[in-house]
Amino acid sequence: MENKNKTTLPDLPLSTIWMLSFGFLGVQMAFSLQSSQMGRIFQTLGADPTKLGFFFILPPLAGMVVQPMVGYLSDRTWSKRFGRRMPYLLVGALVSAIVMFLLPNSGSFGFKTSTALWFGAIAILFMDLSSNVAMQPFKMVVGDMVNEKQKTYAYSIQSFLSNTGSVLATIFPYLLTAIGVANTAAAGQVPDSVRISFYVGAVILVIFSLISVFSVHEYDNDTYKKYHGVALNEDNANEKSKSMLQLLKKAPKTFWSVTLTQFFCWMAFQYLWTYGAGSVAATVYHAADPTSSGYQAGANWFGILSAVYAVAAVIWSLVLSKIPAGKNKLGYTLSLFLGAIGFISVFFIHSQFGLLFSFILIGISWAGMMAYPFIMVTNALEGYSHMGTYLGLFNGSICFPQIVASVASFAIFPAVGSKFPAMILISGILMLIGSLSVSLIKEKI
Repeated sequence: MENKNKTTLPDLPLSTIWMLSFGFLGVQMAFSLQSSQMGRIFQTLGADPTKLGFFFILPPLAGMVVQPMVGYLSDRTWSKRFGRRMPYLLVGALVSAIVMFLLPNSGSFGFKTSTALWFGAIAILFMDLSSNVAMQPFKMVVGDMVNEKQKTYAYSIQSFLSNTGSVLATIFPYLLTAIGVANTAAAGQVPDSVRISFYVGAVILVIFSLISVFSVHEYDNDTYKKYHGVALNEDNANEKSKSMLQLLKKAPKTFWSVTLTQFFCWMAFQYLWTYGAGSVAATVYHAADPTSSGYQAGANWFGILSAVYAVAAVIWSLVLSKIPAGKNKLGYTLSLFLGAIGFISVFFIHSQFGLLFSFILIGISWAGMMAYPFIMVTNALEGYSHMGTYLGLFNGSICFPQIVASVASFAIFPAVGSKFPAMILISGILMLIGSLSVSLIKEKI
């Protein structure tokens, strides 16, 4: 029920907007280390390339469960000291940091190959569970505290910090190798260059998350409801007892049309993360054996390419912050279309440095994906109660397509001759469809 006495959210100081998302840099480092190094880690541990999809199902499954739950619970949480969303960031960051010390050591405990793979799978599951708990508050707190006029800027800053974290995470293994840290290891063990990268990422995650936790002061319940047009009596039992299914039935059309676009985009990136390292190793270094120096060099270069797309996303996110709200669909479509060109070009470019062009375009699409969906959905949800729950459910539009992509890979990968570059070509086709689907979005301005 909407409150007729709704008061507009005030303009926030730019420093406050930055602090709302500051810890996201650390959280994204965790996700980027996972996405850029996961295929490498599991192939190094001895995973069959045709079964990689199994391990990549686990993170989005965790997200499907955790993100709506964090939204649901944080909507009902209030601490005078830590607020509504920040307690979940604190717990998630600490647990994720612990797991980041365990995951890269999966092959160093003397386990047999099968046991090491299972240990790694469980570690990935817990890392993603906790990282999702830490990530979700950042998406929600912008929706809670930032008005529509500043929201594009706020999510663009969040995208900027997110991609800065990605850059740091993805270049660490390459830089460590350059200064002499070992980039190869005994069969079944993860190289020191990767392990140390995870350790550094864990420390940064905790420090940056703590800065946000102690810097952000969320609105109390009554102030929150006043600003969001939610009636002050909406704490009644009937309102609190609404199920997630009931909320989904009442979700605005924008929620569903953006979800459709998300489906194609996140399938595309799931295949990049799963097969990207193998693709670069195969096309540039002509290596397929995970224990070979050529494969590990290819995996390191994929890390650099991931950093390139993150840098491109940082720069493009600043461009997007200047685009007026009425042009959101144009900016979104253009970003995804350029990304589609980048993905498709990976299949045809076999030059180490030529791939830089491809990944710059991929980074442009990533910036659009990090900003526009949440701008459009939070604007459409203005006046709705259960904002956190809705945003948690909306994150299913990120997780579900990744699950579909991983399951489908068991059929698609053999069908394309088990060729890693062919999977990136499929990513490009999916991203192209995603760019076309933006036209179906009915946006609330």
